[in-house]
Amino acid sequence: MDALMSKQDFVPSEAILDNWSLHSWANGVQVDRMRDMEKLEVRTRNSLYEITIIDALSGEILLRGGAFFPELTPANLQGATLGGSICKLRGIYKGFLMEINVDGQRLVTTRVESVEVSRSFERQPAWAF
Repeated sequence: MDALMSKQDFVPSEAILDNWSLHSWANGVQVDRMRDMEKLEVRTRNSLYEITIIDALSGEILLRGGAFFPELTPANLQGATLGGSICKLRGIYKGFLMEINVDGQRLVTTRVESVEVSRSFERQPAWAF
């Protein structure tokens, strides 16, 4: 029994289903509640990503950043995870990993440190150009 208890000590509290369902989800964004063509800047422990939302409901995005995506790359945002089988669909949250699908390959980032809606790409009126 003690061995089982010590293994549980290494499980993040958010990974316990009751805690997951009660989590406030206030420290990030739900992409499926955003507008198409909005842009995000997501900093993980190891990388900075630029995300352009193509279809918010389906999670279709363009992704640039990190070691593997120097150019805008079509991808699908699966959501926020802790690396196990639970995923907050279409979410990006501080302290969680981003799970992304690129060309049928599953990519899991390091932990998200910050999520910002990019202000530098806000829509301008047509007369401003």
